Amino acid sequence: MPDTTSIALRGVHKSYGRTSALDGIELDVAEGEFFCLLGPSGAGKTTTLKTVAGLEEPDSGTVELGGRDMTGVEPYDRGVAMCFESYALYPHRSAYDNLASPLRSPKYRLPAAEARVRIQEIAELLGIGHLLERPVGALSNGQRQRVALGRVLVRPARAFLLDEPLSHLDAKLRQAMRAELKAIGDVRHTTTLYVTHDSVEALALGDRIGVIRDGRIVQTGTREDIWHRPYDTFVARAFGRPLINLLPGTVTERGHFGSVEGGAEGGSGGFELPVDIPAAPGTAVQLGVRPRDITLGEAHGGALELTGTVYVTEVLGRATEVTVRLGSGRGSGPGSRQLSLVAPRAAAAGLRTDDQVRLRVQPENLLLFEADRPERPGRRISR
Repeated sequence: MPDTTSIALRGVHKSYGRTSALDGIELDVAEGEFFCLLGPSGAGKTTTLKTVAGLEEPDSGTVELGGRDMTGVEPYDRGVAMCFESYALYPHRSAYDNLASPLRSPKYRLPAAEARVRIQEIAELLGIGHLLERPVGALSNGQRQRVALGRVLVRPARAFLLDEPLSHLDAKLRQAMRAELKAIGDVRHTTTLYVTHDSVEALALGDRIGVIRDGRIVQTGTREDIWHRPYDTFVARAFGRPLINLLPGTVTERGHFGSVEGGAEGGSGGFELPVDIPAAPGTAVQLGVRPRDITLGEAHGGALELTGTVYVTEVLGRATEVTVRLGSGRGSGPGSRQLSLVAPRAAAAGLRTDDQVRLRVQPENLLLFEADRPERPGRRISR
C-alpha cells in the first residue's frame, strides 16, 4: 500500500450548539486504502464524512486531501464522491438517469456511449441492470440504496465516502455486496472512507479500521490489531458476536486473577486463575476472553480450567452458543459470573440447564483491562 496520505484530519472540532460532534479528531487514510470507520450512533461518523466532503465546515482544525488543505474549497471542487445513508436520489427520474447524473456534469461529462457502458457495468455489478428504466420512486428501499451506491461508483473520484451504504439491504445481498465492494476497491485502488456500525462489515472490508467514540478516534489498526490488541473494553466489545466476556476481579496476593462472589475469596462462585497478572495485589481488573477462544472439556497442555453450570444453550446452525454460570453450585444466583462460548454442535449436544461442565482457555487468549481505568490500553496475557 502506498505511503502517501490521501485523507487527513488534523485536530478537527465540530459542534452543534452545545453538542460536540467531533472533539479534536485525528485521522489519516492512505492513498488507495479501504478504511472503515466504526462506531455507535451519535459517535461522529457521518459528521466526519460530511466534513471531509465539505458539506460541514469544522469549527477548528484542518481537512487535507492529497496533502492539500481544503479550507475554503467548495465540495464540488474536492474531487470526492459521497453516498448518503438517506439515498439523496431524484425520485421522479429513472434509475439510469440517477446513475448518469454525475457523468452529465461539466466536470465529469462523458460521451453518451461511454457513459452508457460505464452505467451498465456498475448496474450489473450492483444487481440492478434490469431496473435502469424504472423510476426510483417505484423501487424498494434496498434497490434505491444500490442506485445511490452506483451513482457514487460510476464517476471518477479522488476518494469515495460511503455512509452505511449497505444498511438497507437484506443479509444475503449485504454479504454479496461486501465482496463486490472489496473487489471494486482492489481493482480501482480508489481511497475509500467507509462508515459503519457493523463490526462484521468493518472486519470484512477494511484494510484498516478506526473505532470512533464521542467524536474521537479511540484506536486505528488492521483487523488483527483491533481483534487481538483492543485498546480498551469499548473496542473489545465492538467486535465479535457473541460479545467478549469481561470478568471482573482483583489481583490476589499470589499475583493471580481472583474472582470473588459473596465478598470472600473462594466463596460461592469465587475462583482463582493461576495466571500471572502484571499489577499490584488488590488491583481491580477485568479479564477478557472471546467466546470462540473457550472450549468444552478438561484442561491440558498448559490450558486454564474453569468449572460451572449450564445456564442456557442456543443452536446457531453448526455451532451452539452456551452460557455458563461459573462456580460449583447448581442453580447459582443471578449475581454469578457468566461466560458465553461457541462450541461445535456435536460437542454441545445433550447439554441441559444446570449440567456441570468444565471449560478450558489458553492463557495467551486472555486480555487484561484495569477496571477503574477502562480507557487504558488492554494487554494480552502470556504464561
